[in-house]
Amino acid sequence: MTHPWTRRSLLITAGGVSLAAGLPAATAAAAAAAAAAARTGTGTGPARPATSAADFAALRTTWRELTLGTGFSPTAQPFKDRLATLGTDAGRLLASMAPADGSLWPDAVYADPDPNTDPESFGYSERLQTSYVRLRTMAQAYAQPGTGLTGDQALATALRTGLDHLYEQVYNERTTRYGNWYNWQIGAPQALLDSCVLLYDQLAADRITRYLAAVDHFVPDSAVGSYTGTSTGANRVDLCRVLALRGVVGADAGKIALARDALTPVFPYVTSGDGIYADGSIVQHTCVPYTGSYGAVLIDGLSRLFALLSGSPWAVVDPKRQQFLDSVEHSYAPFLFNGLMMDGVSGRAISRGVAAGDPAGTEANDHLRGHPVIASILLLGEGASAAERDRWRGLAKGWCRRDYYSPVLSDPSLSVGALARLKNVLDDTSVTPVPEPSGHRQFPGMDRVVHRRPGWAAALSMASRRITYYENGNGENVRGWHTGSGMLSWWGDTFANGQYSDSFWPTVDPTRLPGTTASRKKLADGQGGAWGAARPDVSWVGGSEADGYAAAGQYLKGLAGTLLAKKSWFFLDDAVVCLGAGITAKDGQSIETIVDNRNLGATGGAPLTVDDRPQPTAYPWSATLPGARWAHLAGHAGYVFPGGTMLKALREARTGAWRDINAGGSPTPVERRYLTLLTDHGTDPAGAGYAYVLLPGASAARTAQRAADEGWLRILANTDDIQGVSVPSLGFTGVNFWFGGTAGPLTADAPASVTVHERSDGTAVIGVSDPMRARTALTLTWARPVAAVLSRPATLTAATTGSSLTLTFGDLRGTGGVTQRAVVRLG
Repeated sequence: MTHPWTRRSLLITAGGVSLAAGLPAATAAAAAAAAAAARTGTGTGPARPATSAADFAALRTTWRELTLGTGFSPTAQPFKDRLATLGTDAGRLLASMAPADGSLWPDAVYADPDPNTDPESFGYSERLQTSYVRLRTMAQAYAQPGTGLTGDQALATALRTGLDHLYEQVYNERTTRYGNWYNWQIGAPQALLDSCVLLYDQLAADRITRYLAAVDHFVPDSAVGSYTGTSTGANRVDLCRVLALRGVVGADAGKIALARDALTPVFPYVTSGDGIYADGSIVQHTCVPYTGSYGAVLIDGLSRLFALLSGSPWAVVDPKRQQFLDSVEHSYAPFLFNGLMMDGVSGRAISRGVAAGDPAGTEANDHLRGHPVIASILLLGEGASAAERDRWRGLAKGWCRRDYYSPVLSDPSLSVGALARLKNVLDDTSVTPVPEPSGHRQFPGMDRVVHRRPGWAAALSMASRRITYYENGNGENVRGWHTGSGMLSWWGDTFANGQYSDSFWPTVDPTRLPGTTASRKKLADGQGGAWGAARPDVSWVGGSEADGYAAAGQYLKGLAGTLLAKKSWFFLDDAVVCLGAGITAKDGQSIETIVDNRNLGATGGAPLTVDDRPQPTAYPWSATLPGARWAHLAGHAGYVFPGGTMLKALREARTGAWRDINAGGSPTPVERRYLTLLTDHGTDPAGAGYAYVLLPGASAARTAQRAADEGWLRILANTDDIQGVSVPSLGFTGVNFWFGGTAGPLTADAPASVTVHERSDGTAVIGVSDPMRARTALTLTWARPVAAVLSRPATLTAATTGSSLTLTFGDLRGTGGVTQRAVVRLG
């Protein structure tokens, strides 16, 4: 099925996703060596055996099946309607195609009167890609059964005309690229080569030779000659897909081998920049968390290439490919919840929403980003071990069955092939759906945290000198300024799964994102620079974990201002305890901490209760509620304010358009209603603070009960130097030491995050990390009798006295901020 999201930043085609960014071109210094190694079989793959025409024919068949799908009935739903829609879309494109000088469709002019790399040229090169994508849509309608255009010779003739027109006018071996490199090296050639496979029997050899010469011109072997620039991570996999398909279509064994061997640098873990980290982080563009976007490209591309080459003379046999297979559960699964992919790892993709000119008005959201990743996991499983395949099918079935907000089989962006894989697992009675897990994961490689408990899940997004506040580029996500300023997102198991899916990003106040502390200062679109340029000059961002309980902290420096704050979160069974201290600014602006900002949809009727007093449901409404001890928003959550607070609450109907935050978005206004709870720290605060407890899914009665139980939570410290809490009933103590000092029973001689969980069996787990990654040694003292140390990291030494335990950790600089744990037996 076609989709109008054809701009360079989002290309959902044949069940996959392709993205890229405008970064410097890769160097070609190592190209000759890489190509020679690939062609002679001296790279990471096996020595190339003799090949035959049958080998290439088999690869064309495999790619055709991967593109069109297998194992489904075109007369059964949801395939019947999807194929009919594909035919309708292709028929509309056929009727409107009008080859002319500078365009193939009147609304997609690609001829650039001033070719360079400015924004206008980006638009022209994007429309070149759009033209090839439209032709691929028509080719799919020709090749797929049940479209009403299957095998239509008039359509085949039009396709040949269109491909020839683009070759002769713009995409050939004599022209020079302009605009965005991605359109020329990935977007356009992928669509062109897919069309060549689908129309292979309808294209004369001389036509294919011309088209491949164009691909060779724009995507030479040197494109993968050096693992740098635009040839890393997901971009490298996309380039390898182009090279592999060029080899398949042109029966060039060397090109296929080159593509296979050029995947090698993608597999090993990285410690900085683009790639997959040992902690599960996935980063692209050097400093942007991108599991849900470029990571989606990565898993889509690799699953397809593994499947294409499996059983062929060019099978991917690099043993490090297992590290990527491990990423399914280590990197992707933690951010998938009830079918959605959490926004905090989707970069500028959160701004895409409804594209301009999309006649269906389909909203790309966290669910529509999650579904293709699940389909890719199923495809990847076909080449994994039997145990992995079975586990992943159980995971996929669970995610799909629980996605009540956006059922996967109704996802209009999925290809027929992806739908077939998803329906297959849903219909397979031998597969038991895996429930959402309970636990905590920290991803220090990208300053992200995920916490899961029965009934809910939460995700925390932070920023440091390693990770950007937000990414904008190509006119996308221009108001994502504060998404890395401690945004705390959360979802319920059977409620609020559309919280960020239902036109949240164009309508929410971008200075009032949930969990953040931010200035009301008006920022310019794209403030701080494009492609993740905006990074705070801070190192203390991270946390520690013990038995699924955790502490996280962010030394916050506000974007484009003087705001400073220390923010801490403590993740527990049914709650997140949130502390803030040292909140200071000198910009003449009001500073706020957003307790929560709930999207209540188009009607917004959820009742709010504060200290047993129902609040008005009218819009607009606002109130300042002094001494508030608890609040409850029906159908969402409870909020407790230890010691009381000056709570500001407001209901507002907010109107925005996707065009406001993305140049390619729809200009049609949409309205959503919001309930916001916040603490106003005033103008230019000096040393302000806050404390509140989030209780996802709690009833009003449970919220009131928690507020009345003054012994449940003990705030050990909430200062600019130390923040810490204990919850005696859970055996939990968590402290973020911004500097050395003492909080309750814990003393650290240097900055650290510490989490302690005392178990019911008489043992305890102590988790310690150095978020700054600077300590050559760290000494922690716990004023608690300890009988024995049962396990410890290799670099840790322990000393016990009658009343305390002293742990000395060795060099923590190379741990990447990952928690180091010791297990002790209590005295």
